Formats: sequence, structure tokens, C-alpha cells
Amino acid sequence: MFQNGALFPWKTVLENVSYGPVRQKVLSRREAQKKAVDLLRRCNLHNVVGAYPAQLSSGMQRRVEIARALMNEPKVLLLDEPFRAMDTVTKTAMHQHLLEMYRMSRKTVLFITHDLEEAIYLADTVIVMTTRPGTIKLVINVKLERPRHPRILFSPEYLELKRQAAESIHEEAKKAFERGEREQA
Repeated sequence: MFQNGALFPWKTVLENVSYGPVRQKVLSRREAQKKAVDLLRRCNLHNVVGAYPAQLSSGMQRRVEIARALMNEPKVLLLDEPFRAMDTVTKTAMHQHLLEMYRMSRKTVLFITHDLEEAIYLADTVIVMTTRPGTIKLVINVKLERPRHPRILFSPEYLELKRQAAESIHEEAKKAFERGEREQA
């Protein structure tokens, strides 16, 4: 799933989600649309199948993008900052939707984020990277119970994981500052 979104604005939700298998000639249009309708129902998006992306909120667009990615039955789902620029309420709702989609599909998800709390809340493993050159600095195994609920954010286990990650990130931020590094797009 791309950082800036990649839904076709001229296609409906159903057409966007069913596009991949039809384009790859894995499924006929009819088979792909039947599969897409079922997936959209399971993702609680059945009421927007005929809508165009511009008619959806950014949160719904992200959910459609995830459904479209799952439609292709990937072994790994790569999400590059999918919830960027979302307000807290929408982001929290999207976390729950992603956790539910994960529970449904059990796909490996590689989730790239700068949001420490988001990483720990969603992941089973958090990898903290160094500044340039980017190498693995710390691997944190997250053994919080599933299904995840927002109340876990206040548990001692979660807070300890957050402390460990924050210390590691602070060290890297200090090094970057001392070297005069700036984030580059």
C-alpha cells in the first residue's frame, strides 16, 4: 500500500478492489467482483461498493486500499505510513480496522511508521532503525495479548516497551542532531 494512496479516482470501490486479479488474468471480472464484494463485506465496506474515492473519507480510502491489497492474496502486506496525516480519532479507528483485517487474513504485515505508540500497539515485533546509514538498532518482541484493545495502552507491559523504544530512538535523534542531519523526503 502506497504512502500517498493509489486508488483510481475514475473507478468505483468495487472496480478498484477487483482490478488486480482481473488485470493479472487470475480471475474473470465476474469472479473478481464476487470475491471483492465478499471481502468488502468482511471489511465493513459493503455500503460503499458503488462510491468513488473522492466520495470517501481518507480513513475509508485507506481501508479500501488495504482491501485491494488483500484481494491479491499477498504473502506479505507492505504498509508504508498508511495512516499519515490522520487525526487521532480516525487513526485510532484505523488501528482497529487494521487489527481486524489482520485477524481475518493472518497475512504478514510489514508496517513502516514514525509513530512509536502505533508501532508497539499494532506489532508483534518492532524494529528500531539507526540514522544514516539505516541499520537495525533494536528489536523489540511485543508479547501483548491479542486481540488488541486500546486499554492495553495503559498497561505496565506496554509502557515498558514504549520506554525501551523511546530510549533507543532518543539516542538516535541525539546523534542525528549532533551531525546536523535533517529528515529528507
